[in-house]
Amino acid sequence: MEKELIIFDKDGTLTPSKSNVDSVMTDLLVRLLAKKKVAIISGGGYELFETQILNKFPAGTQNFANLFLLPTSGTRLYVWQGSWQEKYAENLSPSDKALIMEKLKLALSAAKYEFPSQTNGKQSFGEIIEDRGSQITFSALGQNAPLKLKEAWDPTREKRQQITGFLQEKLPRFDVRIGGSTSIDITMKGVNKAYGIRKLEEFLKIPTEKIVFIGDTIFPGGNDYPAKSTGVDCIQVSGPEETAQVIQKMLR
Repeated sequence: MEKELIIFDKDGTLTPSKSNVDSVMTDLLVRLLAKKKVAIISGGGYELFETQILNKFPAGTQNFANLFLLPTSGTRLYVWQGSWQEKYAENLSPSDKALIMEKLKLALSAAKYEFPSQTNGKQSFGEIIEDRGSQITFSALGQNAPLKLKEAWDPTREKRQQITGFLQEKLPRFDVRIGGSTSIDITMKGVNKAYGIRKLEEFLKIPTEKIVFIGDTIFPGGNDYPAKSTGVDCIQVSGPEETAQVIQKMLR
């Protein structure tokens, strides 16, 4: 509890992938917010933060002054000032987006990925390639696919490693990362979760040793791994249940 800022990954840490936070976790977060500054960082866009997290807080929750949101892998920062205000956004230029889209489609073709269509009988659950302004995200089954289908699509990450390997060669000016259960996120080079953590550290003027990051993929190739490069303490968890246990220990 000597830490002043607790930073959480979202999918796989606070919630199952692209699922809503449950009442146990919201209760723990409310209690933690009464004592500490809390940040949530994820590849998802701000709208997913609203749906999965913010809208699930109990009615009358007012302690958002201690909550900080870093959507799209830390390429944006939102703070509460009576309403949620965007403090920065590292948006991709139109020409960068066009280049990423071109190379991504080539990579998918090389990997023999088939876009869902009526002809191949594959069902899509929302957008497959999404422009999030500061990030381009590929979601193999669509953003809203059921969790069981997503977990079964690429459990070993081999499919996405093939795609990211192609893209890293073709897009040297960008960061290409595996995220979630079926997704790949592309941002400007060096603009990732480490970037978001450093920006928040600077914004809040909290020293590195007073910050802890909690995530489920803090290993080479995982989208939480860049957090280690910041020097903050990192806690690897297996999922929301273990995250809840970590928070409970912090609240003792």
